[in-house]
Amino acid sequence: MIALSESADFISPQQYLECEVKSPIKHEYIDGEVRAMAGTTDTHNTIAGNLFALIRSHLRGTDCRLYFADVKAYVEQRNCFYYPDLMVTCDPKDRENTTFKRFPKLIIEVLSPSTEAFDRGDKFNDYQTFNSLEEYVLVNTKHQRVEVFRKTEGGGWLFKSYTPTEEIFTLHSLNLTVSLDEVYENVILELESKTRPEN
Repeated sequence: MIALSESADFISPQQYLECEVKSPIKHEYIDGEVRAMAGTTDTHNTIAGNLFALIRSHLRGTDCRLYFADVKAYVEQRNCFYYPDLMVTCDPKDRENTTFKRFPKLIIEVLSPSTEAFDRGDKFNDYQTFNSLEEYVLVNTKHQRVEVFRKTEGGGWLFKSYTPTEEIFTLHSLNLTVSLDEVYENVILELESKTRPEN
């Protein structure tokens, strides 16, 4: 059994999946290469937890499933496995595998300084190859700002940014309306935490 490391030679998806099950560190897989994932912050975790609670309550009693941090999204067309912060799938075929999903309806990423450029760029480009994906959401940890990319009937993507002046936004893929106050409940924004004087 090979060990996962960023210096490892090209490995197959099957090798990655076998190693990842036993690895104490999570890795994302990008066309034969693996990348270790950094730990999260209190801010990141609280935002993701708030969203999980809101969406989980909304989906109760439906055939949709919500996954939080530890279940991978398999981007088959790009030969990639990613760990979205939150992912919703409503396709029965996604119950066939317990460690990764292939038909996400909604993906949410909570931004961090080390991943923001990738989440906005190459990762979003890869996610766009999902025919099932209806919305891609980026949640800021420095400011109260939620950015939503919605797929159009023509296959393009519409962008809308929500700030405290908007107060609420709707996840059309789930028919769920959420307030920014709910998303950022009990959150100390990372910009604020860095500028606060120490006791």
